[in-house]
Amino acid sequence: MKLCSSTMDLFRARGLFFHLFVLFICQPLVSSQDAKPSNVADLFKRVSENIQVKRFSEALNDLNTVLEDDPNHSEAYLRRASVLRQLCRYEESEKSYKKYLELKPGDSAAEKELSQLLQAKNALETALNLFDSKEFGKALDYVDKVVLVFSSSCLKAKILKVKLLLELKDYSGAISESGFILKEDENNLDALLMRGRAYYYLADHDVALKHYQKGLRSDPEHSELKKTYFGLKNLLKKTKSAEDNESKGKFRMAVENFKAALAMDPNHNAHNVHLHLGLCKVQIKLGRGKDALDSCTEALKIDEELVEALAQRGEAKLLTEDWEGAVQDLKEAAQKSPQDMSIRESLMKAERALKMSKRKDWYKILGISKTASIQEIKRAYKKLALQWHPDKNVDNREAAEEKFREIAAAYEVLSDEEKRVRFDRGEDMEDNMGMGGGHHGGFNPFGGGGGGGQQYTFHFEGGFPGGGFGGFEGF
Repeated sequence: MKLCSSTMDLFRARGLFFHLFVLFICQPLVSSQDAKPSNVADLFKRVSENIQVKRFSEALNDLNTVLEDDPNHSEAYLRRASVLRQLCRYEESEKSYKKYLELKPGDSAAEKELSQLLQAKNALETALNLFDSKEFGKALDYVDKVVLVFSSSCLKAKILKVKLLLELKDYSGAISESGFILKEDENNLDALLMRGRAYYYLADHDVALKHYQKGLRSDPEHSELKKTYFGLKNLLKKTKSAEDNESKGKFRMAVENFKAALAMDPNHNAHNVHLHLGLCKVQIKLGRGKDALDSCTEALKIDEELVEALAQRGEAKLLTEDWEGAVQDLKEAAQKSPQDMSIRESLMKAERALKMSKRKDWYKILGISKTASIQEIKRAYKKLALQWHPDKNVDNREAAEEKFREIAAAYEVLSDEEKRVRFDRGEDMEDNMGMGGGHHGGFNPFGGGGGGGQQYTFHFEGGFPGGGFGGFEGF
């Protein structure tokens, strides 16, 4: 009997050990998140926690589980309606609110939330229509002041807001708003694309490329990401070609490269301002004053405070002989950048050119170039002196005398090597020339050597006699 009792005790001990082994060792491990709560109160607590950290899918799954067990659980309908409204899943949300109100009629708080849902739904539809009609500012008001107030987690509205900010050229705002989206989903392709575009339009091309590349790693065949990525790569390549050709002195090729780069995206102002300026500088080097003037003006339309564009436009105006305009631009540039000596030197050059423009141009009066030889000067003088001699213009004698004086004065300066050098240097020779006297001490083509009456006698074969032209030596 004692043996039998001992045997039974052994079996009982082994059974207890097996039970404990199964309970603590063989039981599958289950996370608290995956475990089904023991009651609805615990489940609703988990729903609240998930909503707080924006795990809306998990919250909806739990609420749907409650409703599967109890299709008339009013609290589950109300919570599900609220979550769906936040996500702007308006049709589903409206059905849940109405089901709740069937179960709990007259609940003013639920009725108010349903009204807000309908406002948000209508506002989102209105915003989308305004976007299509390019009324971006009004659309943004509907999104900000209605949709995202009542549906703060509406991804569709958040994406629309970033699009509107891009259209309104609020690139910093677009970067900020798309950043919020990427915090919740770092691989959201729409947000990566739009944030990249915002950086692109701020000319932060390296960061833009990184966003495009991240998106393409997730979806290598995404058409918009591919288009924007390769478009930017081509723009940078064309810009570099323009700059390289300019540095190598291949100015005509640089002009074509700059123009090609500008044509790639006319709306990319942050980058195009530098392309316009680069094109202006190259055109100045080629002596294309009018084209350079247009290019620098385009740069200043984008950024009126760009001092270099203002200074370069002054240089372009010098090429087009707009002396006053050149002085005005360069003076303004010098005021904005007083330490830039190159601008001050250009301003002095422009002021000298303006002063020279207001004096008589002896070369122009004789109709010759600034490089004319002494022989060309003499031939031009003979021809014009004969043409405008007062005796040959009796019907217009007074005007002819004035013209004849100018011709003779031009010859006096340009036929004298020292005076010509001084004139070319910018000195005003009129200040040093009287109108009564001989070739070297005052000048009057109508007077005799000491004053006398007006005599007009031409003998081209032997030159202009001194008595005929008040002291002019013959040729």
